[in-house]
Amino acid sequence: MAAAPDFWNVAEKAQATLRERASIAEPLGNWKKQVDGLEEVRIFLEMAAEDADAAREAESKLAELETAQRQLDLQRTLGGEHDPGPAILELHPGAGGLEAQDWAEMLFRMYLRWAERRGFKTEIIDYQPGEGAGLKSATVTVDGPYAFGYLSAEAGIHRLVRISPFDANARRHTSFASVFVYPEITDDVEVEVNEADLRVDTYRSSGAGGQHVNKTDSAVRLTHLPSGIVVACQNERSQHKNRAMAMKILRARLYELELEKQREKMDALHSTKRDNAFGSQIRSYVLHPYRLVKDHRTGVENGNADAVLDGDLDRFIEAYLEKRAG
Repeated sequence: MAAAPDFWNVAEKAQATLRERASIAEPLGNWKKQVDGLEEVRIFLEMAAEDADAAREAESKLAELETAQRQLDLQRTLGGEHDPGPAILELHPGAGGLEAQDWAEMLFRMYLRWAERRGFKTEIIDYQPGEGAGLKSATVTVDGPYAFGYLSAEAGIHRLVRISPFDANARRHTSFASVFVYPEITDDVEVEVNEADLRVDTYRSSGAGGQHVNKTDSAVRLTHLPSGIVVACQNERSQHKNRAMAMKILRARLYELELEKQREKMDALHSTKRDNAFGSQIRSYVLHPYRLVKDHRTGVENGNADAVLDGDLDRFIEAYLEKRAG
């Protein structure tokens, strides 16, 4: 069936339609892969009596199918309205100057690497470098199957313990950074923003030597006066495009804020936005005197801290999602 001639007239609506189509087609495709894989295993098992290599192939293929099935089962737990769609990821350092800013930068890199491992598309919307090192804030969109569902497991306070590279006396320091995750809201979700409630500022983009963003005079910062929410975008050379993206993120933030109010009223869930300090962290990354990453919600640990900081997060994410679903 041919596409409607005006299908691409509204690009965002067209993209939403394609995502919905993919969300239907993907489970069907995965089911067919599992069925085809089981048929391969059956054939290898028939050959195994006379061929030792066939037995090993059957065992290897079955292990692959089990891993794939675990991922499919996990995705079935992500039944939220926005779980299958893109995510907006924000990072902010806690108190502590250079230490916290550097830690936020490390987390920024960790999530970019995690997205790369999964084949997800990322776009850096805003990046504010820290004074001397690290970052003051960063906003990234992450687009891929169940990006929001997976990344929702990462919202909270992350704690780092290490020997400070900024301390001449090589003392151990503890740093905190916050991670916030919002769904990307499409136009069919009604979130009203009154233009009179907005303060719009334009400024010159900034980045780490041009490493993260284009340096132009078109950056836009929106301040929503009633809520105090501030959103910035500087990744496009067009001020109009930056404003449109900033408005999209603002709508997502306001939508999440309204959901939080509803959850608080129902006492169903508590907000993940806790104090950026001791006792509220969801995960600790210890690099000294030993090396260990531990999730305090699930008890999952990984002694290979370098691998985790390089994006090896799936064990932590999956354990949290399974616990939440259970």
